Amino acid sequence: MPKRTINRKGRSGNYTLPAPVGGLNVRDGLDMMSETDAIVMDNYYPAETKVCLRGGYRTHALNDEDDNIKIETLMEFHHATGDRLFACGNGKIWDVSSSAAVSEVFSGCLYNNWQYVQFKDRIIACNGYDTPLTYRQNDDGEWEWEEAAFTGDGLTAEKLINVCVSKQRLFFVEHNSLKCWYSENAGEVQGTLFEFDLSALVSRGGYLQAVACWTQDGGQGIDDLTLFITSEGEVLVYAGSDPSNADDWSLKGKYYVSRPVGNRAVLQYQGDVVMISEEGYIPLSQVMPLAQGGTTNRAYSDKIRGLVLQRIKDNKSLFGWQGIIYPRGGYALFNVPVREQFEQHVVNLSSGAWCRFTGVRSLCWGLLNGRLYFGSASGVYLFDEGYSDNGLHILGNVHQAFSAFGSGNLKKIQMINPRIKSSTVFALNIYVNVDFDDREQAYLENIGDFGLTKWADAGVKTKWSSLAQPTGTKWATLKGRIFSRWICCSASGFKCSVVFKTKTRGNLIEWHNTGVRYEQGSGIL
Repeated sequence: MPKRTINRKGRSGNYTLPAPVGGLNVRDGLDMMSETDAIVMDNYYPAETKVCLRGGYRTHALNDEDDNIKIETLMEFHHATGDRLFACGNGKIWDVSSSAAVSEVFSGCLYNNWQYVQFKDRIIACNGYDTPLTYRQNDDGEWEWEEAAFTGDGLTAEKLINVCVSKQRLFFVEHNSLKCWYSENAGEVQGTLFEFDLSALVSRGGYLQAVACWTQDGGQGIDDLTLFITSEGEVLVYAGSDPSNADDWSLKGKYYVSRPVGNRAVLQYQGDVVMISEEGYIPLSQVMPLAQGGTTNRAYSDKIRGLVLQRIKDNKSLFGWQGIIYPRGGYALFNVPVREQFEQHVVNLSSGAWCRFTGVRSLCWGLLNGRLYFGSASGVYLFDEGYSDNGLHILGNVHQAFSAFGSGNLKKIQMINPRIKSSTVFALNIYVNVDFDDREQAYLENIGDFGLTKWADAGVKTKWSSLAQPTGTKWATLKGRIFSRWICCSASGFKCSVVFKTKTRGNLIEWHNTGVRYEQGSGIL
């Protein structure tokens, strides 16, 4: 019988898979995603050319274990003499600008959920239950908090729950009504307020939830518009600067959008107004035909639409919804309450790629001198500081989108090579899911001691892929440089998803790409 020749030509392949810089995708089908997207991306941030572990946090103020203070509002104040950060909780306000010099500056409040603006070198804040407050410099040159001096015919100042500055004029929202109150003259920070009743103009009812200034050209000017947003998603757009003057105040349009979520539903960014709504994080310019060129035709959160809709459906009524721009990190962060937990939806402002932060139980966010802080049920914390969560591990979890690795044939994955840079040694759990499997391997299964070798040396117990450990890899990286090493892997399928999991404390990790080596089937395979 003639000897049979086996032809193995062309059956092996190598592929370089970029890191998932496209970010989290909860919109497209698993078979339709780009390979640079991610099905899961928790605590890893998609930069332009790499994926990085998020920063951690540490205690900053009011973190006494015996008397934890629940902080529900952080208020920033910017001034030439020095910026300040104020924390509100337990009916009090503290100056937490310095962790070494925390001081109580006001007390006796009924409610801790304050909305505020900075206008003409002072803070003006209201919450719908307490008399509005102001932080200003008195005649003796001392800075102090005091009750704001606002009066008006029919006004109950304690009912003012939200505030905005538009065309150099203060606009207040009255709690659970369609009334807005505005200052008598532009530039005034106290005195008489006049009523502006919207009840005859809206058709869906509800109550006024927010007022915002829409700066169409990206800067303050005569073309700025004032937006009145109701709880039912009606947006009334006004041009002009004086509501008491018909010649200088006119309704430009009325639009219907999804309903806003929370008292802190609006975020102003680059001249646009981004609203946290039941349909996601939406730039209002997309529903305004008055918008000039360059605006998007869909929600910023379109790519994570499924996640946002589910969170809003289950948690709309909970306190904690808020958006904030963090220039130092290059991202916008949307705080999302999830029952006894919180998560944050984070978008790269340059690329539009999304991810999710978990393990940060934040009630509110604020900035001081460019640094990001959050308030929680146990005080104030400095975020993006170090690479542990106040001494605890950060759990990183990325499921990259499924890829065919350049070949439509059946493949047996033999080896993978994640190219990573780390500030110190860490243990990595990396494995491959195939053909839309969503298997989740526990963090602790292959994470533990450092210094393990690739092969089972004499007297050394290892946990590399074996009959006992068929999936996942325990791997200690080297310090301070790109680490590249081929790792044994065993998985068979047509499309594969690389799962990258870390449980670290004190590590800066950057993931650049992953090399894949596989053998592909032919013929009937």
